[in-house]
Amino acid sequence: MDRERKILDAAAELFYEKGFHGTKVDELGARAGVSGPALYRHFGGKDEILATLFNEAMDELGRATGVQDEDPDRDFERLVRHHVEFAISNRHLVNVAQREDRSLVEPWLRQVNRRRLRYVEGWEATVRRCLPDATAVQVAIATQTCLGMLFSIAYWPTKVSRTPALADTMVRSALGVLDSYRQR
Repeated sequence: MDRERKILDAAAELFYEKGFHGTKVDELGARAGVSGPALYRHFGGKDEILATLFNEAMDELGRATGVQDEDPDRDFERLVRHHVEFAISNRHLVNVAQREDRSLVEPWLRQVNRRRLRYVEGWEATVRRCLPDATAVQVAIATQTCLGMLFSIAYWPTKVSRTPALADTMVRSALGVLDSYRQR
């Protein structure tokens, strides 16, 4: 594993455990196996590390948006499953992204917010395909309901989030959100 990856992984753990502001650079370096000053050879500081973590998450989540299946419901299911798998395998990072977004500073804050907006727009496009008669507000509400449910996995007890049928359950729940608009 390369040194930057070790630093990022250590940061995700420490930011999860102690929060962004509670984590010291020397502590982060020690957890990653480098000295605090050596950390600055790879990153400009904790702000850049936090932004890099957020951008990596947005890269992975963003790859799942966009039409990949002609059938809108199958495409929606694929998107939900991808998000569930990401939330389970990256619980610390998802948790940090939700709690520490207020710690992002410029210029990273603007960049991450733009990327989040594009991600939500990708979700809304998928939901709109499933709900062609829905209003823009209904699409936004359905999208935010699904995303809120999926992001909440980061706060669930580990034994619950590791349930083998979790992805299937979340897909059914998310489809239930869409069905609530289809039945109107």
